[in-house]
Amino acid sequence: MKQKTHKGTAKRIKVNGKGKLRREQAGKRHLNEKLSSKRRRKLSGTTDVAPADVKRAKRLLGIS
Repeated sequence: MKQKTHKGTAKRIKVNGKGKLRREQAGKRHLNEKLSSKRRRKLSGTTDVAPADVKRAKRLLGIS
C-alpha cells in the first residue's frame, strides 16, 4: 500500500534546498501587542525542526 503524506504536517513543515526541514515559529498569531518589537522581529521567518523531531517529521512527510 502506498505511503500517504500527512497533510497537516505538510502544511507546517517545508524542505529547503539542502534537504533540511524548516518550520514557522510559534507565538506570533495573536496577543502580540504585549510583546516587544524585538521579540516580534525574532519570531518572524523560519527555523529548523528540532533534531529530536526530524525522523518523525520525515516519516510523516513521506521522505525516506
